[in-house]
Amino acid sequence: MSTGITPSLFHILESKIGKRVLVVLDRSFGFEGIIATVSQDPPGIWLSDAEAVTLRSTLGNPLPQVTNRQDKSELFINLSHVLRVEVLH
Repeated sequence: MSTGITPSLFHILESKIGKRVLVVLDRSFGFEGIIATVSQDPPGIWLSDAEAVTLRSTLGNPLPQVTNRQDKSELFINLSHVLRVEVLH
């Protein structure tokens, strides 16, 4: 696998199918949705009930918070461009 993404990452993501996640692409932007499936070639995840989200942090609250949402339905996210994936409860 030339992508640099370890096979164990795919096993972890596959165990989260059906869970709601926040996928952060950069400091201020990401997507929130339910993991529908995981793809190894190309490396990525399909989200259902997806929303594009704008993130914002401040000096008083350095953890990024969602400040805006826009419906996107279903979407594929290439894991090569992802900073972090958070499982939401």
